[in-house]
Amino acid sequence: MEVNWQEMIFQFLGGLGIFLFSIKYMGDGLQRAAGDRLRDILDKFTTNPFMGVLVGIVVTVLIQSSSGTTVITVGLVSAGFMKLRQAIGVIMGANIGTTITAFVIGFDVGAYALPIMAVGAFLLFFFKKNAYKNFGDVVFGFGGLFLGLELMSGGMKPLRELQAFSDLTVSMSENPILGVVVGTVFTLIVQSSSATVGILQGLYAENLVDLQAALPILFGDNIGTTITAILASIGVSVAARRAAATHVLFNVVGSIVFLIFLVPFTAYVEWIASVLELENKMQIAFAHGSFNVANTIIQFPLIGFWAYLVTKFIPGEEVTIEYKPKHLDYHFIQQSPSVAIGQAKEEIIRMGDFSVQGLEETYKYLKTGNKKHAETAYQLEDAINNLDRRITDYLVEISSVNISPLESARHMTLMETVRDFERIGDHFENIIELLDYRDVNRVELTEDAIEDLSNMFTLTTETVQKAIDSLDKNDMALARAVTKQEDLIDKMERTFRKKHIIRLNEGSCTAQGGMVFVDIVSNLERIGDHAVNIAEAVLGKRG
Repeated sequence: MEVNWQEMIFQFLGGLGIFLFSIKYMGDGLQRAAGDRLRDILDKFTTNPFMGVLVGIVVTVLIQSSSGTTVITVGLVSAGFMKLRQAIGVIMGANIGTTITAFVIGFDVGAYALPIMAVGAFLLFFFKKNAYKNFGDVVFGFGGLFLGLELMSGGMKPLRELQAFSDLTVSMSENPILGVVVGTVFTLIVQSSSATVGILQGLYAENLVDLQAALPILFGDNIGTTITAILASIGVSVAARRAAATHVLFNVVGSIVFLIFLVPFTAYVEWIASVLELENKMQIAFAHGSFNVANTIIQFPLIGFWAYLVTKFIPGEEVTIEYKPKHLDYHFIQQSPSVAIGQAKEEIIRMGDFSVQGLEETYKYLKTGNKKHAETAYQLEDAINNLDRRITDYLVEISSVNISPLESARHMTLMETVRDFERIGDHFENIIELLDYRDVNRVELTEDAIEDLSNMFTLTTETVQKAIDSLDKNDMALARAVTKQEDLIDKMERTFRKKHIIRLNEGSCTAQGGMVFVDIVSNLERIGDHAVNIAEAVLGKRG
């Protein structure tokens, strides 16, 4: 029988494309349904490595991607939400959670793939409510997953006729390390262990590989999936790189251990398959699940050692932004509301410090174009938003108890000040987006424009810092200095707008460059307004 190479390759690649699209579509739908709760779950419940394992399993089952969970975890470690030991637990749990996809694939419902997709499409196109649309995404993706598998399986059937493929599978049976390399490389290319495990299930179901060859490929799939975490850690914090390195270490060590015990592990899979009367696809799913559960049990006691090891191999000081509030103690609200208000003020000062750091990083991004500064500023803005929610909730709790008129006035001032700092974060985020637009569209700003922006950035940052200091020390003189400097910022804005029009008329500045310049100036002026709001609160003029 002659193999139709074009048909085989097209069918396999098309099926792989549909599978990858569907699993992402399904995961995105689940993620949208969960909203920001995913990060809150990871933040709140990963108090120790064991809880981290459980949370890693749950989140990965929800978003159907161990890589997705690991990337979120790397981000949380980078942001200071999570310590390295907790992150290692989550990564271990993510490896277990991803095996659910293999079990789902084990139930051969390929014949129903198209009607399942039809139900998903119906929910997507005939319902306006987001909840139904998200569920439609999940159902459509679920059906597409099986359609992709059916196409891949059909494309792989002619391989049994190829002598070269038969020789390769024999080689992998005799040399398990070759199987590990094949699984690793293929998953590195596809960047989805779920897809490569699904392909392996198809090959094994068609008797194109035997169990002795399939298991090393499975181990390789688990090593290959670590590439996503490695890519996510490039250019971010030392802590994030350590978390990604632990992911690699965990899967490589697990694969080595299971290669050593390949013969008894193969016997175990054959035994469980005969006892439970499992079909071929489900045998691979059980092998995948057993590998990751056993690997976690074996390496769980070593979490502290792995954390120590990666810290030694990846040296450097962990520079993280502490998102979590440091001063908000709910016990004080009932016992001493006055102290609680003081605690809230301390946290607002931290929020203000973040806003100054964000402005400084934004200015560095303007001057250097280095994306590292933009990423840091985005993290700071995220931290400001998080503190905004936490402080506001805390202040709302304080408002439910009896406080004196004087404390009530302080309370109201703090509520308004939180909003001002949150808006400052929004404005420097706007400036970063404008600078991104400049880079993407290759918009040139003149040297005069850069110098004007530098002067305005310096004055605005200094003004915000003085506003924070005036709030911290309740310093009236500093507060009055802020109002005077804000007048200078307003004058700067008017002067720079006029200079921009002159440059535009002279043809030394493009329309696009002018738009970016004017919008940055406008955002800086608005930041000055929020600084003066804080100063006026100190002076008692607000409201």
